[in-house]
Amino acid sequence: MWHEILIAGALMLVLEGLLPILNPSLFRQMMLSASQMSDQQLRWTGMISLLIGAITIYFLKH
Repeated sequence: MWHEILIAGALMLVLEGLLPILNPSLFRQMMLSASQMSDQQLRWTGMISLLIGAITIYFLKH
């Protein structure tokens, strides 16, 4: 189980590293936009991302 969690974490880092490599100006713009969002907006964005990821994993595993 820990092996899969570590692989998932490593994959997340790989995917998060793609945008700054491929399009640094877009990445910078996205970070500026995120820094200007309220805490409530950031929480909702995080919750939606979490749900989409969890649902995707569920359907891929079944």
